[in-house]
Amino acid sequence: MINNRDYVSTGSVKKTFLAYCFVGLILIATGGDAEAQNKKISVHDPVMIKQDQTYYLFETGRGISVWSSTDMQNWTEQEQIFDSAPEWTYEVNPEFRNHMWAPDITHHDGTYYLYYSVSSFGRNASAIGVATNTTLHPDDPDFEWVDHGPVVESVPGRDLWNAIDPNLTIDDEGTPWLTFGSYWLGMKLVKLQDNLTHVAVDTAAEWHTIAARHRYWKLDERDAGDTENGDIEAPFIFKKNGYYYLFSSWDRCCANEKSTYKVVVGRSKDITGPYLDRAGKDMRHGGGTLVIRGNEDWAGIGHNSAYTFDGTDYLVAHGYDLSDEGRSKLIMLEIEWDEGDWPQVSLD
Repeated sequence: MINNRDYVSTGSVKKTFLAYCFVGLILIATGGDAEAQNKKISVHDPVMIKQDQTYYLFETGRGISVWSSTDMQNWTEQEQIFDSAPEWTYEVNPEFRNHMWAPDITHHDGTYYLYYSVSSFGRNASAIGVATNTTLHPDDPDFEWVDHGPVVESVPGRDLWNAIDPNLTIDDEGTPWLTFGSYWLGMKLVKLQDNLTHVAVDTAAEWHTIAARHRYWKLDERDAGDTENGDIEAPFIFKKNGYYYLFSSWDRCCANEKSTYKVVVGRSKDITGPYLDRAGKDMRHGGGTLVIRGNEDWAGIGHNSAYTFDGTDYLVAHGYDLSDEGRSKLIMLEIEWDEGDWPQVSLD
């Protein structure tokens, strides 16, 4: 349960339009017999982490939903993080009902940092909060989530960006950065203080746009996207091969069989970019190399995270299962790297 030392806890709301996506199965596909790995748990916007021999999965849901597993296949539901929303969330959204979107989990210097989104569909009256814990094991006597309030907030009429879909990255120099964003004018990156709970005080030159799309762009068949929209969200940075890889999701999510979600990627030697796709196109100007998209079985696949567990790299995402009315399910795929050090995943 949350122990809100910085704010008093009470009620909340979130992506209510996603609610219908949370009834269904989770598929964990690691490249073998995917059907045999079907598990009856609900998931959307999944992120994962491992402590000792237990994997923990956090996802969009009331109070942030949590699952645990010892084999990444059989999952047990844990108690939600927030029984009720921190009081500060009502300043962002007076009608918030504790439905928190798109969490991100990181372990750094002995502390677990759980970032989460407070918003409502179609608006950029949004904020990213953070809670911390010294352990993820609920039976540990030190288990206690402490909320630290908002890290960054977007305000209608002031900001043309949206403070949701957070992802923390520590760069090679040890500097913490938060990337975030959904639609509007793209994916942003901002430097944090060393406490990882507040934006750095010297941020005048430390706000960066790292990916964006615009509706008037016409993409050729080489590109991954839908030429009729500029949808982009869910940035996630993964360090590998001497690069920072920026994954992002394009096109329509959360529409069951009508979803067109897909994952694209670019990379940079510098965390602030520019992030270029395989063809050298800047992700700030619509670039993005396709990683995975829907097929005859999946209407769309997206909102991914990426990790290395026990020496193997994984892409974790959710997809819309066409055999089950397009309900959202977890997909976990091994990442392979081609001769050019670009990520490759397959549903086969």
